[in-house]
Amino acid sequence: MKLKNLCFLVVCGLLLFSCKHKATVEIAAPEVPVASVLVKDVPLTQEYVGQTLGESDIQIRARVQGFLTGFHFKEGTKVKKGQLLYTIDPLPYQAKVDQAKGQLASAEANMVQAKSDLDRIIPLAKINAVSQRDLVAAQGKYDASIGSKDAAMAMLRNAQIELGYAWISSPLDGIIGISQYEVGDYVGGMDSKYLNTVSNTKSVRVRFSVSENEYLDFRKRIGGAKGEKMDWSVDMILSDGSIHPEKGIINLANREIDPATGTLTMEALFPNPDELVRPGQFAKVRFVVEMRRGAMLVPQRAVTELQGMYQVFVVGPDNKISVKIVKAGQRFGEYWIINSGLEATDKVALLGNAAIRPNSVVRPVPVKADSTKN
Repeated sequence: MKLKNLCFLVVCGLLLFSCKHKATVEIAAPEVPVASVLVKDVPLTQEYVGQTLGESDIQIRARVQGFLTGFHFKEGTKVKKGQLLYTIDPLPYQAKVDQAKGQLASAEANMVQAKSDLDRIIPLAKINAVSQRDLVAAQGKYDASIGSKDAAMAMLRNAQIELGYAWISSPLDGIIGISQYEVGDYVGGMDSKYLNTVSNTKSVRVRFSVSENEYLDFRKRIGGAKGEKMDWSVDMILSDGSIHPEKGIINLANREIDPATGTLTMEALFPNPDELVRPGQFAKVRFVVEMRRGAMLVPQRAVTELQGMYQVFVVGPDNKISVKIVKAGQRFGEYWIINSGLEATDKVALLGNAAIRPNSVVRPVPVKADSTKN
């Protein structure tokens, strides 16, 4: 009898311990960080890859042919407007000027002689001492001499202009590049390339392309359906990921869509007072394409993607986990913009806890959303 009672007590103790252990397991729900859906107005941006140009990029070309005899600048430095850059051998063009001067002097002498002959014949013609035919001939000779003088003067001006082209000056203030030719090279031929390039980099342009559909969307947004206007201020993102300190503006758009690529070339203009940006760099431009009113945002950690489908774990009023399929839009800083599938009052679980399972009960730990990040 005593043995039976002892066995009964042992069994009761085991059952009591098992029940207490089970109750402890049920009470210890896992802690899960939970964030409320953030609702705010969000500026949606778009980025495009472009290439930088100077505000002005002027190619320096030889306008006359000849051998380079002078190199009057240091490559890669700043030059002033009107500063002498190159000289081309001027002797052949000086000879043309001298020849043109001689032809002009001859034409002027012929004109003086023709004028003298005409002045002598006019009074004789009045008294019929010479025929009218002689008078007409003298007048024609004088008129022809005037034309010859004008032609000689034009030839002299042209020769002087060509001589002036032997000295090549900078057309603007800016930075000059590396010369394509050296002293002694023959330049100015039909197939010759430009000598150098001078760029004004106090402002820089970034040219980029948008698709035809994006262009049409931009046009629809200008003025906006509700009277809102697009903010055309632009950020420039450099190749190292840094953002150019000066904001730019959309400067122009090409007149046509390129039929080969279906894109429209656009340009943004940026101040560049420190001349950090040089022509030829690759950069991204970023600007606001839409202001999304009352957008719903959730932290990116709350969203999982599987084969193009997005889902979030939602914590209900009973602290039970459920899964919702959502339609995710663009990223906004550390958040996803959720276009549909969530309610503004939902609370989402942040992933990273292995205890998050559908229909499991959790102990939510609220995480405050930072609405200032973008």
